[in-house]
Amino acid sequence: MALLEIRNIHKSFDNLDVLTGVDLTVNKGDVVAILGPSGSGKTTLLRCINYLETADQGTMVFNGKEYDLAHTSHKDIAAIRKNTGFVFQNYNLFKNKTALQNVTIGLTSARKMPKEKADEIGMKMLERVGMADRADHYPSQLSGGQQQRVAIARALATDPQIIYFDEPTSALDPELIGEVLSVMRKLALEGMTMIVVTHEMSFAKDVSSHVIFMEGGNIVEEGPSKEFFANPKEERTREFLRMEDNRAGI
Repeated sequence: MALLEIRNIHKSFDNLDVLTGVDLTVNKGDVVAILGPSGSGKTTLLRCINYLETADQGTMVFNGKEYDLAHTSHKDIAAIRKNTGFVFQNYNLFKNKTALQNVTIGLTSARKMPKEKADEIGMKMLERVGMADRADHYPSQLSGGQQQRVAIARALATDPQIIYFDEPTSALDPELIGEVLSVMRKLALEGMTMIVVTHEMSFAKDVSSHVIFMEGGNIVEEGPSKEFFANPKEERTREFLRMEDNRAGI
């Protein structure tokens, strides 16, 4: 059974249609890579799914329960978010808190977990992303890649059923991208369900199980990763992949 189903999601900003009827199905253990040019609606889709933006219309079935994306109660949104994690492009860490405090804040403030137990979970999560030795460092003392790994640890701390990644490496210097992608590869091998908006073709090819290509607020093509890259059906998809290969110097 699908963990997440989105049907006919629409979103406009002023008079600009950003999403125009997108459907999406994610099964437990899937790693879905969402590709597409800037302005295609990728990030807006992710933000609507996690209620960082309110969709104009559409339905979502999460864990077998159906929601109207345009009219979901605060209580239901809170319940959904307890089972999801979100990793932002620019880390979104609290500058005045240590790495460990950034990871545990959701446990102690939102879930009222005792500090001792939260710290125990937080250290396990930092260890999982290779950051246990930086637990007492502040964001200003960490590289961009290290900050993003702390952000991933924060997303993992609440034991989510699915994690959304919004271009998690796009703010990083090229030499720091690998350390973040390696953590994400590890999570995929462990069976974490993920939706990843990304420009990293190597991740989409090697790690994702399913690829979606978006343009103009809709899905142009989607399919299993191997099939998508080996035999894209749409000319627009082929053109996009050629451009990405040229950009990467392939």
